[in-house]
Amino acid sequence: MKQDNCIFCKIIAGEIPSQAIYEDEKFRVILDVAPAAKGHALILPKDHYANLYELPDDLAADTIRLAKKMMKVMTDKLGCDGFNILQNNGETAGQSVFHFHMHLIPRYENDGDILKYNPGNPGGKELEQIKKMITE
Repeated sequence: MKQDNCIFCKIIAGEIPSQAIYEDEKFRVILDVAPAAKGHALILPKDHYANLYELPDDLAADTIRLAKKMMKVMTDKLGCDGFNILQNNGETAGQSVFHFHMHLIPRYENDGDILKYNPGNPGGKELEQIKKMITE
C-alpha cells in the first residue's frame, strides 16, 4: 500500500534518493536529511500508515524490535553514549510527514538539549482526576 503524494512512500519506492542503512521486506531505515545529531535515522514501514493509531499491532511490535537492533549496531559503529527514540502522532505533537516513522537519535556526551520538555507540577488531586478520566 502506497500513497502517491507521500514523500516517504516515494523514498521507499526509490523515486527520491536516500541514505538507507538497513532494509528488509517490511522496513527501510534511512538517515534523516535534517538530523538532530550525527547518525539520526528514521525507521519507515514500507506500507503506508499515517500514524501509530493506524499501524497494525504486529508491525508496531516489529518496529520496536528493529529499533532495538539498530540502536545496538549504531551504538557500536558510532560510539554514541545513549539514544532517544521519538515517534510523533498528529500535527500538534510535531508530526510533519504523515507516514508513520520512528526517529532513532544517537546521543553524545555534551551534545546539548536536542529534545527538551518543560515538566509540569500537577498536584495529587489533579493526577487523581486525570487517572479517573482515563480509567473510568
